Amino acid sequence: MSRFSVVVPVHRVQGYLRECLDSVLDQSFGDLELVVVDDASPDGCGRIGAEYARRDPRVRLVRLPEARGTGPARNAGADQATGTHLLFLDGDDLLLPGALAAVDAALTAEGDVDVLLFGHDRLNWWGDVRAVPDALDGDDPLAAPPTAWNRVVRREFWTARGLAFSAGPYEDVVPAHRAVLEAGDRVAVLDRVCVRWRERRVGSFARTPGERHFAVVDRYAELFASGPDGAARLYPYAVRHLLAVLGDPGRVAPRDRAEFFRRAAALLAAHRPPGHRPASAEERALTDGAYGAYRSLERASARRASVRAALARRKKQLGLRVKRTEYRTALRTARLDPHLAVYGAYWNRGVSCNPAAIHAKARELAPHIRGVFVVARAHRHRVPPGVDHVVAGSRAYWNLMARATYIVNNSSFPGGFTKRPGQVYLQTHHGTPLKKMGMDQRRYPASTHNLSFQRLLDHVDQWDFSLSANPHSTEVWERVYPSAAYRPLELGYPRNDVYFTATADDTARVRADLGIEDGQRAILYAPTHRDYQKGFLPRLDLERFATALGPSYVVLVRAHYFYGTAAGLAAHPRVVDVTAHPRVEDLCLAADALVTDYSSLMFDYACLDRPLITYAPDWQAYRLARGTYFDLLSGREGDTPGAIATTEDELTALFREDAWDTDETTRLRAAFRARFCPYDDGGAAERVVRRFFLDRG
Repeated sequence: MSRFSVVVPVHRVQGYLRECLDSVLDQSFGDLELVVVDDASPDGCGRIGAEYARRDPRVRLVRLPEARGTGPARNAGADQATGTHLLFLDGDDLLLPGALAAVDAALTAEGDVDVLLFGHDRLNWWGDVRAVPDALDGDDPLAAPPTAWNRVVRREFWTARGLAFSAGPYEDVVPAHRAVLEAGDRVAVLDRVCVRWRERRVGSFARTPGERHFAVVDRYAELFASGPDGAARLYPYAVRHLLAVLGDPGRVAPRDRAEFFRRAAALLAAHRPPGHRPASAEERALTDGAYGAYRSLERASARRASVRAALARRKKQLGLRVKRTEYRTALRTARLDPHLAVYGAYWNRGVSCNPAAIHAKARELAPHIRGVFVVARAHRHRVPPGVDHVVAGSRAYWNLMARATYIVNNSSFPGGFTKRPGQVYLQTHHGTPLKKMGMDQRRYPASTHNLSFQRLLDHVDQWDFSLSANPHSTEVWERVYPSAAYRPLELGYPRNDVYFTATADDTARVRADLGIEDGQRAILYAPTHRDYQKGFLPRLDLERFATALGPSYVVLVRAHYFYGTAAGLAAHPRVVDVTAHPRVEDLCLAADALVTDYSSLMFDYACLDRPLITYAPDWQAYRLARGTYFDLLSGREGDTPGAIATTEDELTALFREDAWDTDETTRLRAAFRARFCPYDDGGAAERVVRRFFLDRG
């Protein structure tokens, strides 16, 4: 008997089904059965389910002779299940990595309760992942959304209580609430996001308004009719749910609102418990059946929101107008300050990369130059003590941009600026290009995110110098950022100086700060951002990988900065989330090897002459979506930096069989370093400071 039976009903989800099934079968906790219920789907769902069943003995396909709907399909799967606990997952949703291991641990800790609730997030059809407040931290588990896929239920309890999904819409409301009510104190909560719920642009019930959404009223009628036990406890959550559906234009169309309100109010009036106090004026209007009052409250709320939005827009526009007016005035009247430099990095995310290294060296060699960093308000906490800075877009920012003689950035400055005669702009870039950049991106529109190539060229025309780490970069920058305005500075990357100047004591200190034990090998896993993937979703089960490597290894995980300051990892004694660490250079110093895919960090890490492992499970997809300048997996000297893996099993085998650091990988790494690190020697920052600030002849 398996620990979990994961039941997946499928109907018209062929485009999402493989990803869903893979998310279950790739879990680090493998004691499961996967029951795929083909609800007579007219597309390829049944074929895909059969393919997976042939490939993996844990998969069973149940075919229904006719389409019955999601609820009955789930019931058919539950009837076929043999696992200890049931978990229901829709065919277009995802079970996040490590979810089942976390659920298993929570069940064990709680004594295998009847119901365990967990969190979920939402993936909209644009591909943005958003957190969802699941109300799991409240006193009453009934506050959690009554859905099938945010909980596991003990199968014997499910069967003994006669729990089943309803036929028709909102099929999970009745069993979800009944399970919590009837489990009593045998309900527990896991404070972790385990499921990613996908919002589809078309074919989604939640985005299709109509009278079918009236079914939610019928579901609560079923619950209230089943008996008085728990009715008073359920009542306030029924009110909130019905109000939420009523207020959602994606569910209840304007023409249907009055009738929905009437039916919901009638139900609530019939079952209102003595002494119930509505929590809001809207709840009072619904429970009192006062539609006029409800509409008045809605209109008043809409007016207030409109007024607030209009005031905010006007205030912002006025502020921008004032700032830009002052800026234009300063451009005409203010004198350039020959002792003022402005720095920016990664679209104002903090003090880092080449600009930070140049700033630090300039304080040493050119102390007469005052350096000021531009930082977004949300990232002010990242500014180290003693570093002067201004908030991007503020009045101080525009004043600074009008007066600074020296401008240094690895990306671009916010809001656009007008470069004055006498200002000198150094573009440092922030990595050696593997992926297509600049004007080359025109052939890969999925990666441009509405980039204006004219604005890009206008920006390039403001540069005076373009910093290069190697001849490859110089050649690419010249082609993809075409302009006669700038000259290349082939001086190396200042951010890489530390790899040549750090001492053994420096490295030992960093490793100790990270909790790496003596004798342990530290593997830094640092995958890059993908334009076709939103949110950090590693193509590697990190818990399973660390477990396979054993106690002599520790895995440091660094998510791309686009994904925030945390990778959202499950707890594991040898997996450390270092995404929020302020200095990636320190992480490289601490690591005995780097595992990455297409990140430019590989070119920097090569300076250390330590093993580089390329883990590229989606190389073909990445090349097609973004384009690359050379074949990283070719095995040719100068292209491939070391060992290669394209599957998790291959990656694990590299370490377990000591194939990650061999004579062959050393030979490949030497050629890679010769091609991409010829200018890096520990003195790049000094060369840049002297050339840019002290000797501009």
